[in-house]
Amino acid sequence: MTADTGNSGVSRRKFLVTSGVVGAAGLAGCSNAANDGSGGSGDDSDSSGGSEDTATDAPEESGGSSPQPVTAEGSSTVYPIANSGSSYWNSNPPSDDGEYWGENSEGSVPGWDELASNGADGMRLADYFASLYGFEPTEQFATPPFSTRVGLSHSGTGCEAVVDGLVDIGNSSGPITAELDWSESEADERVVDHVLGRDGQPVVVSSNIYDAGVTQLTGEEVRGIYQGDITNWSEVGGPDQPIYVIGRAEGSGTDTSFRLNMLGSADAEMDVDTRFGQNQQVAQAVQQNDGAIAYMALAFTGPEVQPIGIDFDGTLYEPDRDAENTIFDSAYPLNRDLHQYTTITEETPSGTDRREGAFMNMFLTTFGQEVFVESNNYIPLPTADIESELAKLPDQS
Repeated sequence: MTADTGNSGVSRRKFLVTSGVVGAAGLAGCSNAANDGSGGSGDDSDSSGGSEDTATDAPEESGGSSPQPVTAEGSSTVYPIANSGSSYWNSNPPSDDGEYWGENSEGSVPGWDELASNGADGMRLADYFASLYGFEPTEQFATPPFSTRVGLSHSGTGCEAVVDGLVDIGNSSGPITAELDWSESEADERVVDHVLGRDGQPVVVSSNIYDAGVTQLTGEEVRGIYQGDITNWSEVGGPDQPIYVIGRAEGSGTDTSFRLNMLGSADAEMDVDTRFGQNQQVAQAVQQNDGAIAYMALAFTGPEVQPIGIDFDGTLYEPDRDAENTIFDSAYPLNRDLHQYTTITEETPSGTDRREGAFMNMFLTTFGQEVFVESNNYIPLPTADIESELAKLPDQS
């Protein structure tokens, strides 16, 4: 049956895409995540735990009966997960696709058996996840029950946008308490913190430095570089070359998290040569500048942007999933949650409506964790954390 959209014809969060608030990369669908994840640790959890307060029904489009799009804005670190998920959602592929959704004679997507046993067999992707929350399937390609749009900016921007009611979801790679200088109690009263996955935030160096033998540093050495106490690679076993220190823009979640976890405070002083607004720009700068060092998200590392190992108090965390201690471990001091925030309102006391719940639920399955989190080189959530995240979502129909 069609979801009851309530009496109000206006979203509790006004969708202002025409005025550009969704961001420069506002429309999702420009890229698809590669379906090559292997063995995500999150279980398939299509049966939602449900939140204590059921979210209000999905708002209508002004003057119509269709649910409004789910809009998101913020972190370039969270963007690869959210945008690839949005692309799949908006495509609404059929269950006999096999590559992006469902199965065929050549193969199936991760976690399909569990999804199929819960009613996904024969249903298109967005139709299935939306139907769990009472939305009527369209049964049409590229026509989901409601669309999704993901903008690209910064964590602080995403947090401000969702709090100001400009978007439904604020993407952030740093905690909103640090991004907006809130107390924990204020955050608990105003937003719901949904975690999609984790990032083992790496420190990277340019190829010439890595090839010269600087494949690991101590935590103290990294702090010394970013506080201006170490200025030449020869001081840490490298060549006689000045260190070109790259930082992320102030207000980005990557910068906030690095300062918190490496320097001890979100407001810690740093001595950098340049800052860039997005992870993509940091990766390019590391490739183009000899002697460079930077901190960034795992999804943007590669052969030309080499993560290094970091020794924290005698424990070496390596950029190798098979190592005894790795940057993919939750114990890695720079490990961080990847957040999606929704706001608590009088209309939605649980903080998350059924549109948002349907979209987020997709990520909290084996399918979502492998295809959107792990395939983007991030860290899937363990089963217990997935169950905790599902409990924050509205009750399924």
